[in-house]
Amino acid sequence: MTTAFDPAALSFIPLGGCAEIGMNLNVYGYKGKWLIADCGITFGDERAPGADVIMPDPGFLTKLKDDIVALVATHAHEDHIGAIPYLWPQLRCPIYATGFTASVLKRKMAMEGFGREVPIHILPMSGTVSLAPFNVQLITLTHSIPEPNALVIRTDAGTILHTGDWKLDPQPIIGEATDEAALRKLADENILAMICDSTNVFVKDAPSSETDIKEHLTRIIGEQTGRVAVACFATNVARLHTIAEAAAAAGRTAVLAGASLRRIYEAAHENGYLHDVPPFLDMYDAQHLAAHKVLYLCTGSQGEPRSALARIARKAHPQVRLERGDTAIFSARIIPGNERSIGHIQNQLAASGVKIITERQAPIHVSGHPGEQELLQMYKWVKPRMVIPVHGEMRHMLAQAELAKSAGVPETLVVQNGDVVQLKDGRLQIVVQTKAGRLART
Repeated sequence: MTTAFDPAALSFIPLGGCAEIGMNLNVYGYKGKWLIADCGITFGDERAPGADVIMPDPGFLTKLKDDIVALVATHAHEDHIGAIPYLWPQLRCPIYATGFTASVLKRKMAMEGFGREVPIHILPMSGTVSLAPFNVQLITLTHSIPEPNALVIRTDAGTILHTGDWKLDPQPIIGEATDEAALRKLADENILAMICDSTNVFVKDAPSSETDIKEHLTRIIGEQTGRVAVACFATNVARLHTIAEAAAAAGRTAVLAGASLRRIYEAAHENGYLHDVPPFLDMYDAQHLAAHKVLYLCTGSQGEPRSALARIARKAHPQVRLERGDTAIFSARIIPGNERSIGHIQNQLAASGVKIITERQAPIHVSGHPGEQELLQMYKWVKPRMVIPVHGEMRHMLAQAELAKSAGVPETLVVQNGDVVQLKDGRLQIVVQTKAGRLART
């Protein structure tokens, strides 16, 4: 670290999630204290053979752990909380999250054997918490998971909006709509910077709602005659709700195939979600069901090799099989970089005579990230002095910077993992770079 770095100044340091999709880890510093926003993973691929998950190197933070005031989780997706069970023993800081996110995280911590040691504090939706020298306010957003939040991080030096993952869904199936009023109020605060999700910047279509796909999934599932397996993100509780209703309409019983789906279902039930749909059956109890009476909800939409659908595709699942006349529906977008893994599973299924339906054939997925129109709307509401794109590959981040400039945002700053952004001479600027590596877990 060079002398250009001032630990007493207001700082933003991304240690993961820039120029890549996943593995989000963002750090804010002020007056010698540190606040962490999210701590996620990405999954191993051909660049890291033998690795199940990849996570950020916490080396920068471990040297400062006595001065970490808290880790605040924006939501419960793996790329935002998945590394916490592995890295928390090196950080030992309090964790703050809303109820659903806390429920998911507690289950993940318990699997590592030290869950009871971790101080997890529950924040209400739209809540605030003083974590001196920071004051953090949650603003309710919509995303493909319950209880996503933006973080308004206030300090004596100024205020930053950290959006986390978001979209604008006027009719969410689960949870509340985006708190437009709270976002509009930020325009009066002269927000120093909006640290913003870039994933869908190239999407120019009007925003779509989870409600929009319900009719299509219900029709498609109703048309199938054999077994149906639907692959989706385990954490997409709204999609679980939609699929459960579509299965019931087709006279099918929805069955959870995948341990992570069961954990998410339990966490959702614990926080008041999914009480208005027929209960899901466990796969161990579903083997007696006729082919035309069953729908399997599976993990594996991104080609994860240990997922339920991957094991089904290679005929290695002990309870579930798919064969000629059955259908596999991929109700999820392809995250860039996962094309080969997903294609491998789809080819294995196709070789067994299984019909494959993806979002290319039918409108069976809506994204949880903001497209161009949603980003423009957010700039208009918040009126930040600067936009710092994160959560995207470099091409996404550069495109968002250009979009923000075209919308009249005074400044943009494109950063990479390890860049130390500090408030200097009234401006946020990169002053130096620190180490931002990657760790593998097999």
